Amino acid sequence: MRHIERQIEGLKERILRVGTLVEEAISKAITALINRDVPLAQRVMANDEEIDRMEVEVEEECLKILALYQPVAADLRFVVAVLKINNDLERMGDLAKNIAKRVAQLKGQDFDLPPEIRSMAMQAQEMVKQCLDAVVRGDPVLARQVREEDDAVDDARQRIQRRVMAGIKADPDNAESLLRINSVSKHIERIADMATNIAEDVVYMVEGDIVRHRSETT
Repeated sequence: MRHIERQIEGLKERILRVGTLVEEAISKAITALINRDVPLAQRVMANDEEIDRMEVEVEEECLKILALYQPVAADLRFVVAVLKINNDLERMGDLAKNIAKRVAQLKGQDFDLPPEIRSMAMQAQEMVKQCLDAVVRGDPVLARQVREEDDAVDDARQRIQRRVMAGIKADPDNAESLLRINSVSKHIERIADMATNIAEDVVYMVEGDIVRHRSETT
């Protein structure tokens, strides 16, 4: 095996470890929200430092490979894609931490989660799982499927926003809790956006085709 191939395999293992940690953080943050589990939310916040540390390590490894081995063609696309995927995963970790923060802030407050939150969160989590599977398998078909699923999350976010605004008009005293719930839905939507970004990077990685800002019907 060439040195570059060993480095590429090691890089793939590193980015998948980051992905696993991020996927767990998102799952725990959503569970903490639904169950109003503040201790679990606090663990999500505490674990974010590990994601940040690993993100730096992956970036340093990418830059080392670019400098030492000057990869070309598929190897170069892989390293460039991992640099972008790594950044999006770190941002997903931050969004999971932000959801966990809202759980802690909602402690002791009387509120009902909009029913769309659960389905929206499940959809976003599935998109994260699928985009990471697409990275592992180098699967552009699955990656394109993730892109198509983003619209459903956006629609749910809009319904929640309308529900929150109506709730504030009906009960202004509960505005603070409702705005925090709205913030949670925004964070979930952004997680789905990051999953879509990663899916687009997989298409580039495998096919060399830049599909960002292009609809699937184009």
